[in-house]
Amino acid sequence: MAKNQRDELVFVPLGGVGEIGMNMAAYGFGPAHRRKWIVVDCGVSFGGPDLPGIELIMANPEFLEENADDLLALILTHSHEDHYGAVLDLWPVFDKPVYATPFTAAMLAAKRAGDGIVENVDVTIMQPGKPFDVGPFTIEPINVAHSIPESNAILITTPIGRALHTGDWKLDPTPVISAPTNFDRLKKIGEDTSSPLALICDSTNATKEGESPSEQEVGDNLAKLIADAPHRVAVTTFASNVGRVVSIVRAAHKAGREVVLSGRSLHRIMGIARELGMLEGLPTLHDQDAYKSIPRDKCVLICTGSQGEARAAIARIARGDHPVIDLNAGDRMIFSSWAIPGNEREVIDIQNLLIDKGVELVTANDALVHVTGHPRRGELQKLYSWVKPEVLVPVHGESVHLQAHANLGRAEGIPNVCEARNGDMVRLFPEPMAYPAEVRTGELYLDGLVLCTPEESGVKGRRRLSFGGMVIVSLCVNGGGQVVSGPDLVVEGLPETDEESVTDLIEDTITGVIKSMPAKRRSDTEVLNSALFKAIRNEVNAFWGRKPNVSVFVHRV
Repeated sequence: MAKNQRDELVFVPLGGVGEIGMNMAAYGFGPAHRRKWIVVDCGVSFGGPDLPGIELIMANPEFLEENADDLLALILTHSHEDHYGAVLDLWPVFDKPVYATPFTAAMLAAKRAGDGIVENVDVTIMQPGKPFDVGPFTIEPINVAHSIPESNAILITTPIGRALHTGDWKLDPTPVISAPTNFDRLKKIGEDTSSPLALICDSTNATKEGESPSEQEVGDNLAKLIADAPHRVAVTTFASNVGRVVSIVRAAHKAGREVVLSGRSLHRIMGIARELGMLEGLPTLHDQDAYKSIPRDKCVLICTGSQGEARAAIARIARGDHPVIDLNAGDRMIFSSWAIPGNEREVIDIQNLLIDKGVELVTANDALVHVTGHPRRGELQKLYSWVKPEVLVPVHGESVHLQAHANLGRAEGIPNVCEARNGDMVRLFPEPMAYPAEVRTGELYLDGLVLCTPEESGVKGRRRLSFGGMVIVSLCVNGGGQVVSGPDLVVEGLPETDEESVTDLIEDTITGVIKSMPAKRRSDTEVLNSALFKAIRNEVNAFWGRKPNVSVFVHRV
């Protein structure tokens, strides 16, 4: 059979490979020109200071749109934003089924209701250990431990080979609330030699030796910190980490304290967990309105804002503008989290405000109050030994993580290690090989309510405005070159001091240009426009050391 006619299993990362976040991967099966496709995950990343006005970034689905007739389904490994946050923005266009666990499906429904999203998606509930067929693919969710309930690896089986897409995972034998990683099933996958296996694996902690501590260890440490606190205890953590919240609640109850929740996302996620029976046996959780009525030494506050979000509960408490809650000198504040890269400054600012209030601060630098949800090198080595992959493709990480993971795989004797980036096409079986930049990929920005490409977003102009400010001049001239109206001037974002006024400088420059030009030349609007533009830019640059953004409007009347 000709190579272009044979069946192949291919993997195409559209996001999340070469970066943290925005995870989206496509798997194709069949001959090169007649493949059927499934997608695993559809996540977002978050805009930073370099992208003013942009809240969310997601993978451009252009490749999927080109293959829409052969696109069968979307499978979600779990409900962290970087894995499912773009579903409601991108997937309604395709109108294909979405497979998710009950918790992820409930999170998706809550996101749709909370954000007022009109578009909907068709969700089919999947359960770990229960395979189902999607076209030529057999899909089996496999429970793995992570920092959110119902996280799954996905075993994808085709007639010519299998792919184990790990999603986010760790080997935690004692998670809280969630079931542990299914070691037995992973070992049986490796024992099955009837079909070759490719491992598409999380690389986030591939630079770190050893194994990640257990969630139960964090729970034990939090219990000690809560039990010996003399006054109030406040804890901020990721709202999606239901197990961590449950550990805090249990510790508070054991110490004879009441628990107050503050933060919309925390209430939403705990409400979903309660509806799904994950909180049975826990004591009552109070709303923030009960905070003032609970004695100071009998209160544990759990609040949102671990990443320094300005509108979240802990930021408002630190600034002193929360309507109900305050913290006083001697209270204990635990950051049961660490800052996602890019959020460090905002988190430190909040911590500084709390320290200035006399609040005792406890972070992951002081005690084991947070653990990662991702595998370290020791856990990766164990997984290799269990599933015995013929192919390894490191994913979910920046270049430094992907390379460390690839080197580890080679050192452990995996026969084929394929280093890929977004847009590459990796043939998993037969004859593993990576084809760089094989498909078009890129980013989409959510700019307010508009979903657009970076070029369409106007971010470049916003950056320019943020550095150079804006000068706008408008005037009217008649046929004889007389200025009959204006000039009107708007200056934004330029320095004004008591000693020197840039506005006065610009006004003098405009007057000088007009007086220096003969009337006939002033009557030519293009000539006058160009002269004013150049003069203003040059004079402000000489004064300020920067060239402003200048817009001149000369109207002929």
